[in-house]
Amino acid sequence: MLAKVKSVAVFGIDAYLLDIEVYIATGDMPYIAIVGLPDTAVKESRDRVKAAVNNSGYRFPYKPMTINLAPADRKKEGPVFELPIAVGILIATHQIEIPDIQEYAIVGELSLDGRLRPVKGCLSMAFKCRELGIKKFLLPPENASEAAVVDGLDIIPVETLADTVGILTNSLPFMPYRIDLEAVFRESSDYDMDFADVKGQEHVKRALTVAVAGSHNVIMVGPPGAGKTMLAQRIPTIMPPLTLEEALDTTKIYSVLGLLGPRQSLIATRPFRAPHHTISTAGLIGGGSFPRPGEISISHNGVLFLDELPEFDRKTLEVLRQPLETGNVTISRALNSVTYPANFMLVCAMNPCPCGYYTDNRRECHCTPHQIQRYMSKVSGPLLDRMDIQIEVPAVRYSELVTDREVQSSVDIRKKVTVARTMQKGRFEDQPIKANAHMSSKQVKKYCVMDKPAETLLHQAMTELGLSARGYNKILKVARTIADLDENEHVKVEHVSEAIQYRGLDRSLWK
Repeated sequence: MLAKVKSVAVFGIDAYLLDIEVYIATGDMPYIAIVGLPDTAVKESRDRVKAAVNNSGYRFPYKPMTINLAPADRKKEGPVFELPIAVGILIATHQIEIPDIQEYAIVGELSLDGRLRPVKGCLSMAFKCRELGIKKFLLPPENASEAAVVDGLDIIPVETLADTVGILTNSLPFMPYRIDLEAVFRESSDYDMDFADVKGQEHVKRALTVAVAGSHNVIMVGPPGAGKTMLAQRIPTIMPPLTLEEALDTTKIYSVLGLLGPRQSLIATRPFRAPHHTISTAGLIGGGSFPRPGEISISHNGVLFLDELPEFDRKTLEVLRQPLETGNVTISRALNSVTYPANFMLVCAMNPCPCGYYTDNRRECHCTPHQIQRYMSKVSGPLLDRMDIQIEVPAVRYSELVTDREVQSSVDIRKKVTVARTMQKGRFEDQPIKANAHMSSKQVKKYCVMDKPAETLLHQAMTELGLSARGYNKILKVARTIADLDENEHVKVEHVSEAIQYRGLDRSLWK
């Protein structure tokens, strides 16, 4: 007695089709063998499936049974295959007949009473089903909202194993789950924060506007309580709205990790991640025996904020250098490797010294020059060199805190950013990059042409600050973004001058 049921599994953030084959032999010695490189959770499925089948009013066969998860050369993990295994057992024992079973893909974890629990990665699974021409996708009801964003596929939520059998045998009616994707996208794209909440720090807001306009990485240096974290948390609110394609890419990652809320369909706002400084390398970059996305991938299309930067492990920080350049990260293991997207804006914050008050003229700093130098040296020069914008965040004065002066809102700043991004979109229309920060040296030479006064100023800055070749390119990229904010096709001396001001760590203040 043999039955075949289609299911879907996730590898990385993409899915692949899985054939679940159930073979029941004749014999008096019952056993269940699950083959096809299953992990412990898959092997434990046999006990949950047995209880669910019996508690749903069906008969579990006590005979020799082999369950094959094909393709057999890929590791399988998690309880996602329990529902299709149970359906396969019922078909193999002739308790149900489903002539069109190959038209369905089935996923779901079973509880002991036959109810379904949610699984991870259903959005990627739905995309794969549509790609392969599968018309109907059965899954737990909690996952229906995320899978329903995929058009051209009937999403069928099922509560229990008995409901699944009823739908498959046409004894229960069903209506495919539908959502209004545009309405969901519109309703989920609001932010709870606004730049108008931040008092003072106008020059820092300007620097962050420039950073977002060109997707430049930022580091803020200032005393405790100056507002570094508050400013960083509001950066997503001035970033261009997510496109639907970007939202789907981001939602895939959240779906695979199980980070979507109950019945949440889409991540429609820019991600903001702020991991603690005790995070491991695998937690930041991704990893594990079954490679999982790390914080840099969860921040894809959004912001990764590293507060108290010198407190992070130096080796952990160094692994950021390659993803910052390429926009993705590859995790290699002995049996497989997987590449995750990691196109994020890096925002860092740190104190200028161990006590935090070196640059605060209202508080006395008790740190020695050696202590300050040792504290700053915890962050490597190559990493700091990759920070396009380096700015000082001073303590906020009382008069600024209590002022009633109207300040720019996130909506106003976002309009300026959108204008600059539109210019960049036209500039890089036929190229793989989207923002000035990602320009190559060849593109910098082509698009960042300066007039003579600007060249003279930059030459003087290079000589006095001892900038590296990367620092030279960073200044030109930032100057190009400032010119875009001014809606100017040419990089002028005032643009270069402002860009040089954003290289605070290259000046003598912290040396």
